[in-house]
Amino acid sequence: MTIDPQHLPLLEEAQRIAPKGVKVEYTDGTIIMQAAPTMIHQRNLFHLRRQFDAHCPAGYVPTENTDLGSPYAAKLRNPDLSYLPDEVMEGEGNTAAADLALIAVEIVSPSNPENDWVAKLSDYAVMRIPLYLIVDARDSTVTLFSEPNHDKYHTRTDRKFGETIRIPGPFGFDLDLTPLNPYH
Repeated sequence: MTIDPQHLPLLEEAQRIAPKGVKVEYTDGTIIMQAAPTMIHQRNLFHLRRQFDAHCPAGYVPTENTDLGSPYAAKLRNPDLSYLPDEVMEGEGNTAAADLALIAVEIVSPSNPENDWVAKLSDYAVMRIPLYLIVDARDSTVTLFSEPNHDKYHTRTDRKFGETIRIPGPFGFDLDLTPLNPYH
């Protein structure tokens, strides 16, 4: 399934005119634009990325805010953090194949939490991204979803800030949630 050709010009125009720091995503015929993240969001992402980078498999690189598209669904998503094969990042385009991503990490936006908890939860499973990590600083929780099948993940693990959560292979480490800060 591909993006409706009638929507492509509008999607491209939204991407062109979006101010710096605004994400543009597409799912089920809807273009979603979201404002730049807060400093707490950025700080939490930094502490997560530093740990993931230390356990990144050879041949993969971290990427923040790279569009992920899927041949399995008419979706274009832009996770806060993902890891893609190095050779994919050598390309000229703006979109990578979602099923090449090892993980999608999202820091929940306080203004639109349903996007991460409902729409992206389904979309990332459909897009065959094997791991989806949601950091929700509204209630100091971290949730890892794994084993995607069709439009849902079969495994869910929940932890609180201050604990650890096991990130399975190919990363294979315990993610320390101590440095994460809640929204005030």
